[in-house]
Amino acid sequence: MSTTVRCRIGDVVRRGRALTVTAPVEPTVLARAVRAESDGDTRVTVVSDEPGPAYRYVGCIRRGMGLRTRTALAAAARSRGFETPHDTALAAARERVAALTDKSGNESTAAERERLRQAVAEASIKSERLRETVAAARGRLQARREQELDPAPAQTALAEAIERLSEAETEAAAARQRLDTVRERSRERQDRREEQFRAEDQMANLERRARAHLRDTVEDEYVTALGAVPDGGETATPFEADPVSRALAVARVADLSAPVVLACGRFETACAAADWLDTPVIRSTSPER
Repeated sequence: MSTTVRCRIGDVVRRGRALTVTAPVEPTVLARAVRAESDGDTRVTVVSDEPGPAYRYVGCIRRGMGLRTRTALAAAARSRGFETPHDTALAAARERVAALTDKSGNESTAAERERLRQAVAEASIKSERLRETVAAARGRLQARREQELDPAPAQTALAEAIERLSEAETEAAAARQRLDTVRERSRERQDRREEQFRAEDQMANLERRARAHLRDTVEDEYVTALGAVPDGGETATPFEADPVSRALAVARVADLSAPVVLACGRFETACAAADWLDTPVIRSTSPER
């Protein structure tokens, strides 16, 4: 890991392992610059190693911050390369969720299904009426034959009625097929959603187990670090300390890789903070806004 950080604010450039920034820049802006996340403020640039997984939790330690300590501790353990017995199953579960999420299909709406149902009903009614027309045409043809009248007009009428019936039945069959296809796709999507929910639930359970295992791996180190936090004060339990103290303890346990931004007033100098945390530091002393 590189210990040299380059921080530019406007025309002022600082380099080193322990930097102090007095310019009126929000600590969160500095932390976003460390993560190479642009927020439109082109004055600030930080060049350093890429942040590790714990950085999102304790990469910017400031007064009034919040902290999910147990989650941050798990990330701290990950940052140091610790693994868990659940990792293989967790990776498979994540791949399964991703595969189910990425599957796409032609989505149908309730309005579309209703339109298709209406089309099937109308086609069926039309076919039924034409069957009655064909039956009537056959009756007239039979009557003309029995009366020894010229059957040609009746034969033509019957042929036309049969043709219209055939077309209507073809349309009705096509309408039913479209509706059946949409219904089948809808059932498949519902089955996929249910499978996705089960996979997501399994993934969430595995993530919780993995986090608990990782947290247990470094909890003793965290407790020791918390006891050494400057001006940490007294606390009933390690997870009830003030957020800044907890964040500092997690940061000392973690391998942050990138410089932690400090705006908490616990250290006299940036060098003292970097030595205590054993990581590069950007110490912000600008007045709070």
